[in-house]
Amino acid sequence: MGMSHSPITQINHQALADQIKSWGLELGFNAVGISDVDLSEAGAYLNQWLAKQYHGEMAYMSRHGSKRYTPDEMIPGTLSIISVRLDYMQTDLTPYQQLLNQPDKGAVSRYALGRDYHKVIRSMLKHLALKIEAEVGPFGHRVFTDSAPVMEKAIAEKAGLGWIGKHSNVLNSKAGSYFFLGEIYTDLPLPVDEKASYHCGSCTACIDACPTQAIVAPFQVDARRCISYLTIENHGEIPLEFRKAMGNRIYGCDDCQMVCPWNKFTQDTQVADFLPRHQLDAPELLALFSWDEAQFLKNTEGSPIRRIGYAAWTRNLAVALGNAPKDVAVVDALQNKKAQTDDAMVLEHLEWALGEQLAL
Repeated sequence: MGMSHSPITQINHQALADQIKSWGLELGFNAVGISDVDLSEAGAYLNQWLAKQYHGEMAYMSRHGSKRYTPDEMIPGTLSIISVRLDYMQTDLTPYQQLLNQPDKGAVSRYALGRDYHKVIRSMLKHLALKIEAEVGPFGHRVFTDSAPVMEKAIAEKAGLGWIGKHSNVLNSKAGSYFFLGEIYTDLPLPVDEKASYHCGSCTACIDACPTQAIVAPFQVDARRCISYLTIENHGEIPLEFRKAMGNRIYGCDDCQMVCPWNKFTQDTQVADFLPRHQLDAPELLALFSWDEAQFLKNTEGSPIRRIGYAAWTRNLAVALGNAPKDVAVVDALQNKKAQTDDAMVLEHLEWALGEQLAL
């Protein structure tokens, strides 16, 4: 959609920007900032990353050409971008590190324990847009959250919400990194915030902690090595060289965030929708592995996990069971699943896991 410019000349845009921020906080966002539309620096960085093939099979990262870093090209008329932060963590969950030390349990990335954030944030952003419209009349806008070719992290950094850390996630000095981002592209010429300053210093905790050395250089993640990519975005097999390193991480990986010193400032989420569902906080691998496809679909309804589909879910669990302590119950479960599976990709992982369980 193109934007038809709002017929508004009498607006005090500074007052409106202040108002938008306070409305955003009232709606439940943890921070709101405003960025301009010049993302050329981030675009140059993206193109270098793509040239190195670090995006793996995520073809959508290269599909949109310059639209990703030229907001006005994607949504003509865009003059400024409202960027929001929404915290998702609960500090009383089973600590992730503790889960990694319990190989009979599954470690699910903490952002995916509750309701799919896309739905939550999109609804909140639409409410914010309605408040702006009630104030200024119809205006050109479009809401995004981790959708369409939008450079969320670069926008959040320019809007002052935080800086991009060496692990390529956004960090906030008062809240760490366990938060989601969302945007409203708008044709309002809003005054912009100061870009966040960088505070990682010489720390390399995230680079050192990555189980597969996927952070190949500061700010550069090779997705083809990253457990989050391998367990979520990747629909094929998990390369043999990374299976042991996966441990019991069955959906995503939080290691680089877990070790980040800034996450000692993590705030509890105020969003009830993000509370864990179906005991996914510290689940038994065999209990999850016993789900058939119908149970998987039922138990992941409204969850981001559902998007990977049952085959990838079974694949991830098979690798975790291959890495679990040797146990007759695990061998039985793998053999039963193997008898019911005709997917060649899944079968290969079940066979690998059996080989690991039965190895002398």
